[in-house]
Amino acid sequence: MTTGTVYRLCEGGVEIAVRLTPKSARDAVDGVDTGSDGRSYLKARVRAVPEKGKANDALVRLLAGVLGRPSSTVTIRSGGTSRLKTVFAAGDAGEIVQRLDALAQ
Repeated sequence: MTTGTVYRLCEGGVEIAVRLTPKSARDAVDGVDTGSDGRSYLKARVRAVPEKGKANDALVRLLAGVLGRPSSTVTIRSGGTSRLKTVFAAGDAGEIVQRLDALAQ
C-alpha cells in the first residue's frame, strides 16, 4: 500500500489497511488517518472486546456493511492480534474502491 491510500487492488478484490480500536462506545468507521510511518489506514472502532476474536469478527461485520458486501467475502489477512490489520474484501474492486473513497471524505 502506498502513502495516501488505504487500499491496494489485488486479484479478486481489494486489500485494506485498517487500524482497529476495540471496546469503543459504538461501531463506526471514522475516515482515514496517517500513522507516524507515513502510511494511511482506515480508522475503525467496534464495541466488542479484543478476546477470542470477538473484535475481529465485529470488524468484519462492520466493514462488510459499509462496503455493501456479504460478511463471508471480508476476511482479515494479517494483524489478527494487532491494532493494525490488513483486511481483504472480495468482489468487484471498482465498487469497493468507490465505497472506500466515499468513506475517506
